Amino acid sequence: MPSQALAVAEHALLVERRPLTRAEVMAVANEPLELVPDLVGLAHRVRLQYCGDTVELESLINAKSGACPEDCAFCSQSVKFDTGVDVYAFLDLGEVLEAAHATKAAGATQFCIVVAVRGPSERLLDKVIAAVNAVHEQTGLEVACSLGLLTDEQARRLADAGVRRYNHNLEAPRSRFPEVCTTHSYDDRVDTAKRAIAAGMELCCGGILGMGETLEERVEFAFELAELDPCEVPINLLDPRPGTPLADYTMLSPREALQAIALFRLVLPSAWLRLAGGRERVLGELQGMGLLAGANALIVGNYLTTGGRSPEEDHALLEALGMPVADGPGEGRFVIDATGAHALPAKPQRTSIPVTAN
Repeated sequence: MPSQALAVAEHALLVERRPLTRAEVMAVANEPLELVPDLVGLAHRVRLQYCGDTVELESLINAKSGACPEDCAFCSQSVKFDTGVDVYAFLDLGEVLEAAHATKAAGATQFCIVVAVRGPSERLLDKVIAAVNAVHEQTGLEVACSLGLLTDEQARRLADAGVRRYNHNLEAPRSRFPEVCTTHSYDDRVDTAKRAIAAGMELCCGGILGMGETLEERVEFAFELAELDPCEVPINLLDPRPGTPLADYTMLSPREALQAIALFRLVLPSAWLRLAGGRERVLGELQGMGLLAGANALIVGNYLTTGGRSPEEDHALLEALGMPVADGPGEGRFVIDATGAHALPAKPQRTSIPVTAN
């Protein structure tokens, strides 16, 4: 028999089809880790009912590495930490296209251009948009970008260039953020997320779990993300990087990670939950359980400064789990309408979302 907390959550999400309250999610979160398999089972049922069984694959290119002026405590690309990371300017267009072709060959439909900056200069933005246009023309891949803090005009230019999705993670709960970064604020990140939506792009917004947050803060973080209604939520699991302030942090246990993934699915039932950095080290042999715990998207190949698994290994895992891979732009994408039914969304429309002055 499932616990009372799990039974309440299941009835709310699968029968009433209503969002859970914070109290209801915390009741589930406070169940002992021995009940994680029951929580994983519920999260999987929620994922199937709201999202179906399709898994979306994306790859990243670290198109400009290192020398970032920000002091994000987890990041080996900050100029403030001695991490030995490679430092280079924006890659040549040919190198970006080579990575995009490799992405398509790996069976991914999303290609994300990432740069290590506070926000893009106009010269850098011009180079990114030229790369976006070339990737579209040569591969047909959907292109996402992660370029740091944006102005309204920069967000509009990216949307007009056909950038489908903008990634700007909140990284940590509001209550924990000042311990993670001091060179910009949590609200700076929220404002850029809102600017991306207002410009007409889908929002990809998640963070890193295991940076010292409590279980309650982890749940609060999921609700803070839900307030932004992101299309996609990357779930990174801290893989402490040598030379950063978090270098000596202890990684989450596999059960803690599975619990977190499942709780995020309960709070964000209709979002793409993308397992990203750290999954290989934290979950190890239980990466398949991460997908059964509610995740329905993966970063394949390498991450920004760390290596990942080969695409072939991830394809084999998905085949073993019986989870089909989205095999074309837009396939498997969904929205949930007022009745809870699935529908493919139209091209995002620009909306008016208040933001503070940039």
